[in-house]
Amino acid sequence: MKILSFWNDLKLWQKVIIGMFLGIAVGHLYGDEAQVLEPIGTVFINLIKMVVIPLIFFSILNGVASVGDASTFGRIGTKALLTYAATTVFAVIIGLSFANIFEPGVGINIDLSHTVQADNSNKALLDILVGLVPQNPFKAMVEANTIQVVIFAFFTGFALILIGDKGNQVRDLVASATQLVFKMIELVIKLTPYGVFALMAVAVGHYGIDVILSLGKFVFTVIAALATQYIFFGIILLLFAGLNPLPFYRKMLETQAVAFATVSSKATLPTAMRELMQKVGVSKQSAAFILPLGASMNMDGVAIHLGICSVFFAQIIGVDLTMTQYLIIILTSTIGSIGAAGFPGGSMVMIGMVLTSVGLPIEGIALILGVDRFLEMLRTVINITGDCTVTVVVDAWEKTLNRNVFYSKSEEDDGDAD
Repeated sequence: MKILSFWNDLKLWQKVIIGMFLGIAVGHLYGDEAQVLEPIGTVFINLIKMVVIPLIFFSILNGVASVGDASTFGRIGTKALLTYAATTVFAVIIGLSFANIFEPGVGINIDLSHTVQADNSNKALLDILVGLVPQNPFKAMVEANTIQVVIFAFFTGFALILIGDKGNQVRDLVASATQLVFKMIELVIKLTPYGVFALMAVAVGHYGIDVILSLGKFVFTVIAALATQYIFFGIILLLFAGLNPLPFYRKMLETQAVAFATVSSKATLPTAMRELMQKVGVSKQSAAFILPLGASMNMDGVAIHLGICSVFFAQIIGVDLTMTQYLIIILTSTIGSIGAAGFPGGSMVMIGMVLTSVGLPIEGIALILGVDRFLEMLRTVINITGDCTVTVVVDAWEKTLNRNVFYSKSEEDDGDAD
């Protein structure tokens, strides 16, 4: 009973770490006999696959539909969305570049080639672009064609904006469905310690403990890429808003600490909004509209992680990705970061979407689950910092940023910006 009480009192990340080390120990001690745990890992992976499509559709639809009216969406929304998209694409490119430079998957000898699915990378790029729009959105959902599902979600959300108040009941339904899907994700995430235990035991039992030790290079690659993106945010402020990034970095420390601790961009929103208005000088309109939009649709840290994971698993199975596949990864990672936005464990769900889009094995996710919690804490810091950066830039473009507050050295309450 005391053990059960102790276990229930632990936080999820602590359970994941314990599950990881227990799985490594069991796999090391029992070798191939640990394969008896494989069904548990398979069920966990299947649960992740099961919730991917509902998550993508409702999270994106809810994010677009909550924008408000078409005029606001057309002016400020377009600026914010394009800027968010640009930073996310750049983040994916950073991830792909660092993965190719440091080659974290080279030297990891695991045979995952049998799990590779047929992909469409040999199609002409024009055919791929034409295929983005589904003939039948329900067929796209059944076949797990994630890109087509995303296009349908965006189209539906924009139509909801255009019909105004007539769509309020639908918006309420979508909001409720989104909360339902998030609860489903939450339930799956709670099973992560047990899934990690089984998957790590099976992986170590079959391939040896050297596989786990080789992940140090993967962790270093992700951290280096995230640090580069963090510096890139400062360059954006300097080049596109004419602002010295140092005051921004200094005044965002509390927000970043909350993001690191909670591992949730949405949980960090109240702190971020307060800091932006009181310490950075962002207007209420931008803080209330652009920042929540980013927390719902912009995850630069996740985008970096998805890009690195794609190349990482390709290197493990010895596949040289084509330029078309890289373009698909950029597109799906950008989309995947949208679907993963705002809740712990979201990137883990989206990795499967990106991998399957270019025919890479989703089962390889088991290798990185043990180190994912720590990396997720760092990714969340990058995510919310990116949201705040874009909010400041767009507010500067709208000429509503209080630059006196931005450059003030005092971190006391300077009052809300106009």
